[in-house]
Amino acid sequence: MTETPGITGHWDIDPSHSRLGFSTRHAMVSRVRGAFNDVSGFADIAEDLADSKAEVIIQTASVDTRSEGRDEHLRSADFFDVETYPEIRFVSSAIDEVDEGSYIVTGELTIRDMTKTVSVPLELIGVDTDPFGNLRAGLEGSRRIDRRDWGVTWNTKLDSGGVLVSDKITLEFELSLIKNLYEAAPADSSETIDADATPTKTPEPTAEASSAPEAPESVTPTPAADETAPPAPKAPESAASVAPNAEPAGTEFPPPPPVKPAETHADKPTEKAPETK
Repeated sequence: MTETPGITGHWDIDPSHSRLGFSTRHAMVSRVRGAFNDVSGFADIAEDLADSKAEVIIQTASVDTRSEGRDEHLRSADFFDVETYPEIRFVSSAIDEVDEGSYIVTGELTIRDMTKTVSVPLELIGVDTDPFGNLRAGLEGSRRIDRRDWGVTWNTKLDSGGVLVSDKITLEFELSLIKNLYEAAPADSSETIDADATPTKTPEPTAEASSAPEAPESVTPTPAADETAPPAPKAPESAASVAPNAEPAGTEFPPPPPVKPAETHADKPTEKAPETK
């Protein structure tokens, strides 16, 4: 087997590319195969396999043997009783490497609320990256069990002395797992924190800060002018009020006469006009 990348980390089962199936003899002469279409689970593989764990959950109502009548019978109380026991669950208790790429996964298999310890041999087919950037691992294996150990005992005798459905069931595992790169998240978050830290450092360019106030200072004259403007309108108002007072004062005092000569020039023709009249 070729050398493969490390398999440590958190892996999720890819249901669309995995198969958890079974097969058994029918009428003692043929083999019927089926599978469960709704499967989920994960595997946490540690550097020390003793610290690793795995879990698989199967929805019993998703059983599929390519025969609707047979599937309905399997969903009934004679077999899985899906209304009472909607799930089959496997929880690992130990994962051992017996050879390079060969593992034995031991755990508790629960069917119809009855739990038994089983060991499943699995072969690592390989680890590779798909076109979408997902790191995938492929595992295959099988294990034979007796369905009567989990209370699935329904059967019908044949005239030949045999039974319609064999008690021995072969479980078939074809698994595709995707590695969850959760370790990248903290790295990204740290980078974002650094990015957040840099903006806090951006206030350090005091030149920009100083230039910013300089602009407002250049603008401040306008508010200052605005502030002086209010008194300015008041001044013309007071000037207007003083102007009428100045006019009588101007008639009495010599300073206004220099302004009046222009007015007198304008007044003189107007005065001469009535004379001609």
